[in-house]
Amino acid sequence: MTDQQSGAPLPTDPEHGRGDVVHVVLFRFRPEATAQQRAELQRRFLALADSEREGRRYVRSIRSGVQVSPEGAGHGFEVGFVVEFDSLGDRNFYLGRPFVGDEPFDVAHDDFKRFAGPLLDGDGRGALVFDLVAG
Repeated sequence: MTDQQSGAPLPTDPEHGRGDVVHVVLFRFRPEATAQQRAELQRRFLALADSEREGRRYVRSIRSGVQVSPEGAGHGFEVGFVVEFDSLGDRNFYLGRPFVGDEPFDVAHDDFKRFAGPLLDGDGRGALVFDLVAG
């Protein structure tokens, strides 16, 4: 997947799209995912906050928690993460393959995606991602 507007790979320059970029991720687990696996997924995701890019931490913050809303609109999602970046370029670096083409990307996040995939609902709806530039 690439830039929805131009079809080009997403730019990873840290100056690209400077602003308050918020990346929200929700996960729905397979029923057979154990409590230990779920806890490990959360630990590994939070550890991505320490990822570095050219010798600097590029993730502003990561927060997480389990679903506690009483509204009944959680659609089976069990754990959520809010990741903040200083630019779209940093967010794109984090996203990695297949979004950035041949550009460098965060290998730790790529490893996390390989770990998490088998634990998530297998019908293609095990993850929900919503990005915004806060204004």
